[in-house]
Amino acid sequence: MTQHLTLSLVLFSLPSSNIRGKVGVSSVMYPTALLLLLTAYVAHGSLLQFARMIKCTQPGVNPFMYNNYGCWCGLGGTGNPRDELDGCCEVHDHCYQASRHLPDCRTVIDYPYINLYRFSCANGQVSCSASSHVCQVSVCECDRVATNCFAKSTYNPKNKNLDPKVHCLS
Repeated sequence: MTQHLTLSLVLFSLPSSNIRGKVGVSSVMYPTALLLLLTAYVAHGSLLQFARMIKCTQPGVNPFMYNNYGCWCGLGGTGNPRDELDGCCEVHDHCYQASRHLPDCRTVIDYPYINLYRFSCANGQVSCSASSHVCQVSVCECDRVATNCFAKSTYNPKNKNLDPKVHCLS
């Protein structure tokens, strides 16, 4: 996984003319390639761990059904939560934000979505590993609390894929 990040940083640090001149990448493809590399790295990070946690607390549920739910589930978030489940995502977003501000949690890429951690699942309960770094434990706890909140909340299909400009005003 570190290789994906290293490759992304190396490509990002090279002048675009060097890359275009050597491999024929257009100026449109260059940023797209960087985005895809970073996405590939992130997809193997804590987002998939978060999905596995959801599967632990809710076997048989597709964890990606929570993406783009309400005003807070997915990347970003704004406005008032639509329901209790959306509120779980608001708390989760604020928890990630707090993790980013811990003194020991400054990294090259200051982003909780790629902070790998260790956890275990037993009988539908998630436990974060105390042997992980403080940042990893913090992100893991954010995800653990959110998965427990999801499991206790009702999913309303009407809150999926809302237009935030219409439905997520403060």
